[in-house]
Formats: sequence, C-alpha cells, structure tokens
Amino acid sequence: MNTTCTVPDRLTDKVELAHGGGGSMTAALIKNVFAPRFGNRLLDRGLDSSVLPEPDCRLAFSTDTFVVNPLFFPGGNIGDLAINGTVNDILCSGATPRYLSVGFVIEEGLDMKVLEEIADTMARAAKEAEVEIVTGDTKVVERGKADGVYINTSGIGYLPPDLNLDPNNLRAGDKIIITGSIARHGMAVMSKREGIGFSSPIVSDTASLGDIVHALLDVCPQSLRVLRDPTRGGVASTLNEFSIAAGVNITIDENSIPILPEVRSACELLGLDPLHVANEGIMIAGVAAEDADAALAAIRRSVHGADAAIIGEVTMADSHGAGVWLTLPAGNRRRVEMLSGEQLPRIC
Repeated sequence: MNTTCTVPDRLTDKVELAHGGGGSMTAALIKNVFAPRFGNRLLDRGLDSSVLPEPDCRLAFSTDTFVVNPLFFPGGNIGDLAINGTVNDILCSGATPRYLSVGFVIEEGLDMKVLEEIADTMARAAKEAEVEIVTGDTKVVERGKADGVYINTSGIGYLPPDLNLDPNNLRAGDKIIITGSIARHGMAVMSKREGIGFSSPIVSDTASLGDIVHALLDVCPQSLRVLRDPTRGGVASTLNEFSIAAGVNITIDENSIPILPEVRSACELLGLDPLHVANEGIMIAGVAAEDADAALAAIRRSVHGADAAIIGEVTMADSHGAGVWLTLPAGNRRRVEMLSGEQLPRIC
C-alpha cells in the first residue's frame, strides 16, 4: 500500500500545508514571496546559517515573537511591528542593529496577497532601520492554529566597548525622559480589533528609533544611564522595572506626560490607564540631570522625537521601599503599580 501523498507543484493564492513541508512548494514560497523582498549577499547564498563579518566590538543579541491580532491596524501591521520591535530592543542597549533572522508560522488558508503585503512592509521597515534579514524559517500549521501568521525576529547589533546602559546605573537626581506621546499603539490595535471608531483616528506609533538613540549617544554618551522601549505593560511597568533594579524611587508628573487628546479620551472611554497601555515607537531614557536639557533637545530634533518631554526624576528610596509615584495636578500623588495581568491581549 502506498502511504505517500504527493502534492503537485502549483501556483496558489492561499497558503497550504505543503508550503511548510520543506519540499518544492516551500522552495516556491521562498522564491516567490521572501527572496525578492529580503534578498541580500548573505541570504541569497541559501545556507542554513549565515556567516557574519567579525566585528571589532561586543555583540548585542535579542529575540521576540509577534502574535498581534488583528494583523493590520492603523499605522502598521504585524510585519513592521516585528522588524521595529527587535531593532528597538537592540538599540536600547546602545548597539547598532545590523542583522535579523525572521521565522514565520503561517496558518493554512492565509491569502497569499496578505503574506506578500506583510513581507513588503517588513522589507521597507528593514531598509529604514538599515538592517539586513540574513536567515529565516517558514512553518505552516493547520487552519485555526495561528491567527493568520505569527512572526519571530531575532537580531544582532554591534556595541561600543565601553557603553553600559542598565537600570542599575540610575542615581538620585537623574531625570526621566520619554521620547514621544504614550499609549498610541495599544489603543490603535484595540480600536481596530473592537471596531471602535473615534472622531480622530488613533494611529500606532510603531517605528525604529535609531535616530533618537544615535542622537543621545552623540550628546551625552557618559551621562545616559538607561534606555528602554515601554512595550507590553506600558510606561508603568518599565519604570517599575527601573525602580526595582536600581533600588530607587521614580516620581513622574502627570502634567508632563505627553498623550494625544484622542488617546486620552479612548482610554477614559474604555476604563484603561494610559500608563499601562503598550507603545511601539517611544523610549524611556534615564539621564544625569546636568545633561537632561541637552538630551531632550537632541531627541526633539530627531524624526520621531517632536513630543519628547522630561516627565520625572529619580529620588532615594524611602520607608515605603523603591517604587514609582505619579504627582497629580492637585499636588497629591499616587503609587503607580506594574501592570497585573494581560490588559490588551495580542498587541505585539
């Protein structure tokens, strides 16, 4: 009895299980969809791994997996989110991103044009971030198993020998700078997923932020303490991570935090704290007080930093222990806790 099920090679407008089988249809998928968009001198060799040029410095390495639902949202899609997210993680160490890997888990039945549009967006995002996609993998799973497509990206960047950005570097008196308005990405995804319309559409802030990081390293390389992109868990969770790591208090001023009026209104409508909502195109920086104004001016000169602001400062921990505090307009304050639970599922 012949138990082998042959699958004919053919052109198709839907992803099929055979596209993930490792045979000729997998090769056709790579040839027709990925190679034309991601091709470069390393990837085009078709090896199982790419041999990267040896850098004369340290390496930064990061990986992330993206499962956003819906796949497309105002301001972007899962493709540029996957590129920008890993690029920004590398940038937060002060490294210059150079190479990415991309792994796709594709659901059977996904429209090929959807996959092509996602790949096009990824190629544009990689070009803008000045990184190359040098290796990858594709798997196809049965219908109903993957919400269309999941994407993993891993990245490598070159790190200067003496740079050490770490929350442990924070000291009392340091200033906290945010590079743009908060909560845009989470609310853009939420509004699209729930079919909520607002008079002013909310657009995701997804972007690679190399311009901001390079500006900071040019202006204050010795006094830049830490960088972090406040994605899942939002600004509140990131600042709490800083506070716990350094054993300090961080006090932020509600009036100083940039937030678009439509985003604030949407958060109020849905009962969400914007400090807990995800971001994909901003960073939080801790900078020594004497260089904070120069750092802020440098950020504001960058493409993505027009709304940057100094939102608070680091103080010594008190009898309550290390924590994050929000000063309210009336002058009183409340403690800002790390996000508990998953407030906005599948946002990145």
